[in-house]
Amino acid sequence: MTKTMAKVKKAYFCTACGYEAPKWLGKCPSCGEWNTFTEEVVGHGDDRGQLTYERQTASRPMPVGEIEEAVHRRLDLGSTEVNRVLGGGMVQRSLVLLGGEPGIGKSTMALQLAMRSNGLRTLYVSGEESPQQIKMRATRLEGGNGECLVYAETLLEDIIRQAEAVKPDLMVIDSIQTIYSQVLESSPGSVSQIRECAAMLLKYAKTTGTSILLIGHITKDGTIAGPKVLEHIVDVVLQFEGDGNNVYRILRGIKNRFGATYEIGVFEMRGDGLAEVANPSEILLSHYDEPLSGIAVGAAADGIRPYLIEVQALVSGAAYGTPQRSATGFDVRRLNMLLAVLEKRVGMKMYQKDVFLNFAGGFKVADTGLDLAVAAAVLSSYFDRPLAEGVCCAGEIGLSGEVRPAPRTYQRILEAARLGFNRIVVSAYYKEQTSLPKGIRVVKVGRIDQLGKAIFTSEE
Repeated sequence: MTKTMAKVKKAYFCTACGYEAPKWLGKCPSCGEWNTFTEEVVGHGDDRGQLTYERQTASRPMPVGEIEEAVHRRLDLGSTEVNRVLGGGMVQRSLVLLGGEPGIGKSTMALQLAMRSNGLRTLYVSGEESPQQIKMRATRLEGGNGECLVYAETLLEDIIRQAEAVKPDLMVIDSIQTIYSQVLESSPGSVSQIRECAAMLLKYAKTTGTSILLIGHITKDGTIAGPKVLEHIVDVVLQFEGDGNNVYRILRGIKNRFGATYEIGVFEMRGDGLAEVANPSEILLSHYDEPLSGIAVGAAADGIRPYLIEVQALVSGAAYGTPQRSATGFDVRRLNMLLAVLEKRVGMKMYQKDVFLNFAGGFKVADTGLDLAVAAAVLSSYFDRPLAEGVCCAGEIGLSGEVRPAPRTYQRILEAARLGFNRIVVSAYYKEQTSLPKGIRVVKVGRIDQLGKAIFTSEE
């Protein structure tokens, strides 16, 4: 009797969001993108059933008040900046995804964490580099406790088999796009492979207590490559940002099931690896021999960390019919809004001017509390008049020209006083809750047309 071969099962997946369809579609019904469906082999015969994980413990619905609270044990990764972004360390049994531009330093950071996690047994799995290449980078990096094991493999079943033998506290996968499972016949990096490998690693982390750090590639538009379900599966999503031409990097939390997502960590890329920057204000402020126009200092805040940053603006006559608007590190749409407010409420003829905006250090800042500093820099360049010495700003500007209090204004005032500034311009609607530090005077403005007097007038 002839044995009948199992029928090959195929499906179509959206490369943008991972939506599965039985046939090719021109437009994805989930994300709305066009021409993103690709055909992939999902298994032979009943292989699909192998991907269904068995239920481990029986559960029943119960009132939320009867659920016992669990204390999450956090692992010290040996980096103050990374621990703070994660909310105090990496939670045991968690799955963390780290994404960033090529060459930004993701593998360097992951290897540093694996080597410097004191007291933790770590396993560094590389699907992109050989052990000899990893050794070259490890030699360049300083520190390390010798508990890091290196394993070059791309087959997920072999990786889990070795992890079960080693029993690491922390496992690093570099990268998830290079790992594949033999259950599926699609190529590594495909939607089905990334989804299933991430699900299997999540099951392994939850059942064994091992914390796993995944490194993920990103697309040309800056989003993490692969199906969107990858970001939903993991517990934490971290974004490693920075300019390849600049030495400073920012680690930003995008998603965190065990903590807040507004923290950032600042690092400096050096020859011996990534060095932590404990005081970002020192690198974001410049010192000049004489006052210059178009430069203002803003008090920003990301999470619990306040810092001062230099805002540079250049306003010049438009050489062509349409004025240019360019912003580096700041949302150009918000810049256009602030320029429109200045034109409407202050009477500045911005429609005749080219405006260029830049933040020192190549930082990307989305803090609305820097609106007042941006407006001050534009005013300074427009009138070609430097700001008074020792002045910084912190406030949000509304469309009616009103100045609103910036979040965590008091922490911004404390940071300005610590760095020697003698005056800070804030919203008139800010109410002091505690006594202000000595050596700094708080100037309050309620409307944008009051800003010029506050920043140009010298102390009496």
